[in-house]
Amino acid sequence: MDRYEELHETVERAAHHDVVGADDVVSALATLRELRNELADWEPRLIGAARRMGVSWADLAPVLGVASRQAAERRYLRMRKPEQEAGLTADARVQAERDRRAGQRAVRAWAQDNSEVVRKLAALVGSLDDVDDEARPHVDVVSRTLGNDDPVLLIGPMVSAVAHLRDSHPDLAAQVDGVNAEVEEARRAAVDRRVGR
Repeated sequence: MDRYEELHETVERAAHHDVVGADDVVSALATLRELRNELADWEPRLIGAARRMGVSWADLAPVLGVASRQAAERRYLRMRKPEQEAGLTADARVQAERDRRAGQRAVRAWAQDNSEVVRKLAALVGSLDDVDDEARPHVDVVSRTLGNDDPVLLIGPMVSAVAHLRDSHPDLAAQVDGVNAEVEEARRAAVDRRVGR
């Protein structure tokens, strides 16, 4: 608060042509930049916290000074800077998030449409008894995940398990690889459609 008060006083004095030194103005500009950087970091953190608490984009829009829930979400996506998106521009972060969501929707739809195939394959992987100690934990994860209603949740554990089953169960590994290739193709096609490629 002290920095803010000092900055505000310098701005007011400079705006009213009161006696203020060039060093004070330059120092105020440096402080302003620091505060702007802090605020730019705080806003997406607060928006993220509000979203985790169930606040809708529609409720956030007027608070953020934008006209729609889409604009509120876009503002958040432009401002946040996850580690995996370091170096991306704000617009590229929005694009990356929308691509990710399009890919997730496509994978979910593919898994629902092919639920029977996914579940049967997962059941085969999860029921394997003749696996080594390295593969056992991965096979057990598949087995535990079988009770879940969402078939998309089976795909990741199966792919992880297959990395340890290629030598001992090559045919089963090839089937899982085939499913994973179809999933990735569905994801790529959805992103390509979204961006018009």
